[in-house]
Amino acid sequence: MEYQLSSTSMAPLVEISLNNNEEIQIESGAMVYHNAAIKLEGKMSSNGKGGLGGALKALGRSITSGESFFITKASAIGANGKISLAPASLGSIKEILVGQEQWNLNTGAFLVSEGGVHYIMERQKLDGALFGGTGGLFVMKTQGSGKMLISGYGDIVEIALDGTEDFVVDNQHVLAWTESLSYSIEVASGTFGFKTGEGLVNKFRGKGKILIQSRNVEALAQSIIPFIPSKG
Repeated sequence: MEYQLSSTSMAPLVEISLNNNEEIQIESGAMVYHNAAIKLEGKMSSNGKGGLGGALKALGRSITSGESFFITKASAIGANGKISLAPASLGSIKEILVGQEQWNLNTGAFLVSEGGVHYIMERQKLDGALFGGTGGLFVMKTQGSGKMLISGYGDIVEIALDGTEDFVVDNQHVLAWTESLSYSIEVASGTFGFKTGEGLVNKFRGKGKILIQSRNVEALAQSIIPFIPSKG
């Protein structure tokens, strides 16, 4: 999978080139355009389980985690296949390499992956399931090897932890982290964070990497609510 990012940093567009028979998985709804050498196929995001059980599993994850019910496979059926993708939010696109390191992704971070990269949706621990914001009840765990592109609102910043201290990130800013890190989702301070206004945070431990987004989609939504006309 070869790709080229657009030069407009806050409205990213990525054009991907595929050779004949090469395929990728893309987030449903992310496709902007493609040429005649690309074939699109929508599949339930059931992680290989077919039939009614697969449909119910995909539907359940879609409701509880925000993951798309369908995922789209794009295949090159000729030479020089091209497809362009854009994430749902303004911000940035970043490549992560899956294989030597496996990753956990929060809801909305996944954009596209090579055919050799797969994922499963895994239920979080009880505290995460009750309090999760961007991750919700499930997180996406990568498998296999290859390239994956993720997207974030604002800039994407990488933080490397050396295992000497815990590191705390606001729950709405976490995009992805290596599976070598352990984590918990906690209240920032006081009663549900009311004393600091931060709400929920992710506390990470160990050696590994965290990718965060510099902006907060939930904060944006809250800021425009007063300007939305109400009925009557």
